[in-house]
Amino acid sequence: MTKSICVFCGARNGNKPVFNEAAEELGNIIAKNSWRLVYGAGDVGLMGAVARGVQNAGGSIFGVIPQHLMQIERSLQNRDHLIITDDMHSRKKLMYINSHAVVLLPGGAGSMDEFFEILTWAQLKLHERPIIIGNIASYWQPMLDLIDHMINLGFADANMRDYFQVANNTDEIQNLLRSALKTAHV
Repeated sequence: MTKSICVFCGARNGNKPVFNEAAEELGNIIAKNSWRLVYGAGDVGLMGAVARGVQNAGGSIFGVIPQHLMQIERSLQNRDHLIITDDMHSRKKLMYINSHAVVLLPGGAGSMDEFFEILTWAQLKLHERPIIIGNIASYWQPMLDLIDHMINLGFADANMRDYFQVANNTDEIQNLLRSALKTAHV
């Protein structure tokens, strides 16, 4: 059975080339491990870079995009499967249920929304999918500090960090995915 990796990331490139490079590299890793990419179906920003990385390495792509973003995010043309949803919530749900693990790469408010929703579902025991934060160039460090702040001030359980792992580069992401997918209960 093919394992599917959901990647949440930005519809923008950011202002450091390392973000785009890491996204494309992750796409390449997904394809070379014979995993399938599940993503937001956009051809822009880091989303597009991940998909191009998969595509260039001959991998499989499963995209999910809401109708209202079809023109904005310009859905990638060469993909294996595309679902068009009515809304953002349906997009997130379909990305989640069609994946075995989740990777968060740099992104904006939408990426944070996706991460915190999947993290909350893990805390509520609604899933046991591995969640990996790709902390490329320490991008997510302020968010990780905020999570520690919430724990320290009693607004989150001390075990909140047990629901995700942090990787600083794509090699670490690959190693964590390989290990997690061996034991994942999805």
